[in-house]
This record gives sequence, C-alpha cells and structure tokens, in this order.
Amino acid sequence: MQMIIVDDEAHWVDNLSTTKPWHTLGIEQVHKAYSAHEALQILESHPIDIVISDILMPEMTGIELIERIRLRDKKIKCIILSGHSDFEFTKEAVRHQAVDYLLKPPTDNELLGAVKAAIDQLNKEWESISSHERTQFTLRENLPLLRGQLLLDALRGQRLPEDEWSRRLDNYGLPFRFGDCALLLVRMEEEFGRYKNNGQQLMEYAIMNMAEEIIGEYAEVWGVKEEHGYLAFLLQLKADCSDTTILEKLSMQLQSKVKQFLKGSLSVVITERFRFPEQLPERYRQASAYFRQIVGDEREFVMRVGEFEQNTKQGTLNAIHMPPAFLNLLEAGRWDAAEEKLAAVFAELEEKWSESWEHCMEAGFIIASSFTHLAHRNGYTLAKLLGPDMEPLQSGETFASIGKLRKWSLGVLGKLKEETSDDIKNIRAQYVKKVQSFAEKNLHLDVSLRALADHVNLHPTHLSKIYKIETGEGISDYVASLRMERACRLLGTTDKKVYEISTEVGYLDPAYFIKVFKRQFGVTPQEYRDGNATP
Repeated sequence: MQMIIVDDEAHWVDNLSTTKPWHTLGIEQVHKAYSAHEALQILESHPIDIVISDILMPEMTGIELIERIRLRDKKIKCIILSGHSDFEFTKEAVRHQAVDYLLKPPTDNELLGAVKAAIDQLNKEWESISSHERTQFTLRENLPLLRGQLLLDALRGQRLPEDEWSRRLDNYGLPFRFGDCALLLVRMEEEFGRYKNNGQQLMEYAIMNMAEEIIGEYAEVWGVKEEHGYLAFLLQLKADCSDTTILEKLSMQLQSKVKQFLKGSLSVVITERFRFPEQLPERYRQASAYFRQIVGDEREFVMRVGEFEQNTKQGTLNAIHMPPAFLNLLEAGRWDAAEEKLAAVFAELEEKWSESWEHCMEAGFIIASSFTHLAHRNGYTLAKLLGPDMEPLQSGETFASIGKLRKWSLGVLGKLKEETSDDIKNIRAQYVKKVQSFAEKNLHLDVSLRALADHVNLHPTHLSKIYKIETGEGISDYVASLRMERACRLLGTTDKKVYEISTEVGYLDPAYFIKVFKRQFGVTPQEYRDGNATP
C-alpha cells in the first residue's frame, strides 16, 4: 500500500513520514506533500491508498482536499490532523467519510491505530469487490449461454413476470426495453452443410457476429440458434432510426457479406413489429410457419411476414406445446399438473377449434404418444396397461371429438397414476419383505434400525417411514414382537435354558429379557413354560 502525508508545515510531514514504523502495517511507500496542490499531483501519478492531511492549509483546506479526492477515487481513505478541536471541523470530516480526526500532536498509538483502521477498511472493501468481481466474471463467462437460453425460453412461450424480465435483461446486459421489436429468422442454406461438428458451429457463430456488426448500428441485436436450426435475432430499433425498410436493407447486406466472406447463402424472414415480450412466441411461430409454407425450398430470399397470418384459415394449437411439456410432467410424476395441462388443452380446443378435427387429432397424437412413452419406460405396453381402453385409440374413435378425447385422456392418466402408485406400493412391500426376512434369520445378531437399513441400502429414516406406511407399525415394534413370539415358541417346544433362549432372541442380558417378557405377558418365561399361566 502507498500513503501520502500532507501538511504545509514541513517538519510535521518529515517527522511523520520518516520516524514511524509504517512498514509494520504493510505500507510500502510514504509520499510527502507540503501543500494540497502538491498532494493532488502525487495522486495523479501514484496509486495512493491512504491520505493523512492537515485540516488548515493555505489555498486549500484538508476538507476541500478530501472533496477533490472523492471526485477522483471514492475508495481512498483519509485521516485528518488538526491543531483545533473544532466541532464543525469534526462534523465536516465525518460527512466526508474520514476514517479519523486526530488532534496534533497525535500519539503513536493514535496515529498507527487510525492507519490500521483505514487498512482494515480497505482490505474489507477490496475483498468484497474481488468477490463481486469473481461473480461478475463468472456471469460474463456464461453470458452467451444465459442470454441464449433466456431467448430460447421466450421463443418457446415461457412466461415471466415483468419485474423478472427487467431483472434478467439488466443482469445479462441486454439493452432491450418492453415495447416494439421485430424478429429476424435466418436459414443457413445447403452450402453450409459441408461443415461438420465444430465447423458448423463456427459458421453459425460467424454469421451471428456479422449480423450484430451490420445491424447493431441501427438496432439492438439479441441472437440464438433455435431448435429447428434457424438463427433467430430479436431486434429493437434505436430511437434515431426511422427508416421503415431498414431491416430488409440490412438483411440483404448480411446476405451479401456472408456470401462474400463465408461462401454460403442465407434466407431471411422478418416479422412485423410486435410488443416484446408477450407477443414474441406467436410471432416466432408465424415466422417459422412462413419459412415452411411460403419460402419452402426457395433460396436466398428476404421476406417480410405480411398478410400470411391473416389469410391462413387455421392457426396453431398453443396449450399442448407450451412448456412444461406434457411428457415431462408425466415423467416427473406431477399428476395434478398433468391434469391441469390437459384441462388447458381441452379448454383451448373448445374455445378456438371446436370444428377442427385436425386440431383435436394434433392434441390426441401428442397425448397418446406421451402415454405410450411413459408406459414403455416403465416396462409396460400401453395395450396391456389399458386393456379395453386401447380399442378406441386403435380405431381412431378417440380423436373423433373433443369430448371423446378428453374422456379417454383423463381415464388413461388415472390408470397411469394408479399403476405408478401400485408400483410404489410393490417396491415398499419388497423392502418390508427383505427387512422381515433378515430380522427373522438374524434375530440373535444386530437387527437394529441401522443394521436393517444398511441391509436394504436405505437411510434409516427413509426405511422407518416406508415400513410404517406399508405395515402400520414401527420397525422396533415389529422386532420386539418377533422376539417375544420366538421366545414363546422356544419355551414351549424346547428344553433350552431361559438364558439360552434370551441370547437366541437377541437379549444379551437374561434379567432384562425376563423383565420384558413379564411386562408383555404378565408371567415370567419359566412360569409360561410351566403352564402356570397362559399369556
């Protein structure tokens, strides 16, 4: 660390700078200034951490010096020296965040203590800054992935509250605001097919960089490669850009530069302006459909989505495709959420597509394939699982109407839920069987909860809950009952001594065994054997 001592009285500066053990505090260099202006010059050319300044100096006071320092660097720590115990001076020093206000002549303890406090503050602040910097560095390193994933989720229809959108846009350094945007969908044509693996990714990266360079002068650009292989760019024109055809011009310029430098061609679809973020998923679907149905196999086009969406007689079924996917809900066992998803699908079908058999069939195929996948994953066939309910699916009757599809879908969902529940019960029953078998064979050994849990590779708490759910009693109760039953059988069918039976059923202390037996049956083991009482 470096420090500067400022005072118009030279003897104070020379004395403080040369006679104090600053090195013991980690101060590597002490600079001397005999005026505030000289101090500012030193501050210009040296990385000063701490300033010790007199408060009353010609031309500029110590308080004014601190004000000037704060304009340059808010992290420098300042200590005031004064020959006056003036309250106003003290108040001003505190207002300017001085570390301390010392009266001349300060003792070594006072002076070194003040500098030590300044160093501690600096260390704490820089540790916090460095930690923040590490966090920011990690964020910066992952920004491309985070930005891309956020845009992908938005294209797929994921909804976020407005404040969450604002937070993420800010954290990710995305200069987008809510309001008018356009979407640019770019298809890389067949020339790029010659690039494999990393080569293809490099071409995509190069095109995205070129797009940002060309379009970035006129609009904010946020790009990602979407799931169908297109490069999607969300664009928001800058305030000073009023050319309504600028996006077409820039797209053609992008095509030209890509052909010139990357030796490949692009086709581009541009949407009309829409409100971001709420209209983004719909405009993305329209642009994708435009590529499929209007552009088709034609190459090197730049087209704006115009009247296509108005002239299209049918639209898309949204609810079934909105995240989370129906299959994902089934795989996660989120049965209530899956039922809610189906309810949303059927509500949309009835509201918008009540006369469209194709939309009903679209939803039905997705639902049926999800059920089939889950059944196969769990080791079943859908036919075996559904029995008679498989016939409407095979004949196509399931898709004949929204009502029939709803009834069939909810019925299958219930069966899958029940079957899964039965699977869970079967697994629990297997654990109980293993535990009871182990305990019966090893009653004379350690059959504590820990030993039983280790035998079936479960945590003791987990095993205890499973056993209780499945049997209605605790494991310790079962083991205690098993010991007493075994003891009664041995007492009635063998001539073994009581202490031998005690050991065989797991009681090392015969006296304790007798006590437990009597508490259970009201008689001692020997009395039970002699037939003096019936337990």
